[in-house]
Amino acid sequence: MMEPKASAPPGAGERRHWLTDPVFRSVVFQSLALVAMAVIAWMIVADTAANMERQHVSVGLDFLAENTGFDLAQTLIPYSTASSIGRALFIGFLNTVLVAILGIVFATIIGLVVGVARLSSNWVISRLATAYVEIIRNIPLLLQLFLWYFAGLGVLPEPKFSIQPVPGWVFINRRGLVFPEMLMGPATRWALVIALVVAIAATIAIRVWAKRRQAATGRIFPVGWVGLLLIVGLPLVAFLALGADLKLTAPRISVFNVSGGTTINPELVAMLAGLTFYTASFIAEAVRGGILAVSHGQIEAAKALGLSGGQTLKLVVMPQALRVIIPPLTNQYLNLTKNSSLAVAIGYPDLVYVGEVVFSKLGHTMEVIALWMIIYLGTSLITSFFMNWYNRRMAIVER
Repeated sequence: MMEPKASAPPGAGERRHWLTDPVFRSVVFQSLALVAMAVIAWMIVADTAANMERQHVSVGLDFLAENTGFDLAQTLIPYSTASSIGRALFIGFLNTVLVAILGIVFATIIGLVVGVARLSSNWVISRLATAYVEIIRNIPLLLQLFLWYFAGLGVLPEPKFSIQPVPGWVFINRRGLVFPEMLMGPATRWALVIALVVAIAATIAIRVWAKRRQAATGRIFPVGWVGLLLIVGLPLVAFLALGADLKLTAPRISVFNVSGGTTINPELVAMLAGLTFYTASFIAEAVRGGILAVSHGQIEAAKALGLSGGQTLKLVVMPQALRVIIPPLTNQYLNLTKNSSLAVAIGYPDLVYVGEVVFSKLGHTMEVIALWMIIYLGTSLITSFFMNWYNRRMAIVER
């Protein structure tokens, strides 16, 4: 007996007109939108070029070779008023990278501690952590920078009344923290750099080996302590092997200033403190959310196996919570890097500060703004690439 054929859906055999085809219409509308955006962008560029030509404003990057004629409060590489504008902008970029890297490290540590503390069974600790998060993240970052710079560091004494934790060697005043300058020969410096790189590479190799060993045998290797010993001990051994070639030059105090030595400027301290504590409050919430996302049964199973609270957090909870923590953590790293541009408000010589000095004295506003956009975009893309790579490594792979 033959089964009846299923009837085709209505309109299945009909040919759809091209005007009613949703795919065709989406292609047409998107193409028209792209053309309109291109026309608007061309009009803006053409109008800007015409206005600049009318005002006899030249466009180009030749100005980067001109002398700056201004000084910078903090330089990580040699610089003078006779240096080029390109070198000054590069120093501003290095200062931005410095505060961003240090801020990311410190904010991650503080955020991790505060995020775990918010879930503590101790009422006082959890409430203090909650108060920190709710207060700090709801105060604008710019106000916090002003607070750190003007209220916090502004109470320090003048240079001639400097606080001396180590008399004659360390001075703390309104112009910063001054401590002895360390001078060593080129051979010693290179030996320390090479020893540090070797120690870091060895620590990474040991960590990879320890993870494979733990997966195969279940035994835990103290990678943290061994890595710390290598990173501290290997450069120290290299330093001593080369005869401890180090000379300390103590700063000298005068009536109006402290000369000599190495100075950590108050602008850097205020910028780093503001960025660190502000970003840490958001990271703490990401950490708390990641930990709460882990099934409570995992924690109960770890306790049943006899793991301590610290071992449960390190070996069971955090490896699973990281998969939830990393995406919002990436956003906070990007925000911290971009928020460093607020340093101009307190005079920290970052990329934006140096750029503003350049176009206020010499012009070339369009070029400087374009350089800002390219550099910040490149920095953000590099950070995103690294964090996305790390996120893929932490993802659960189904086999």
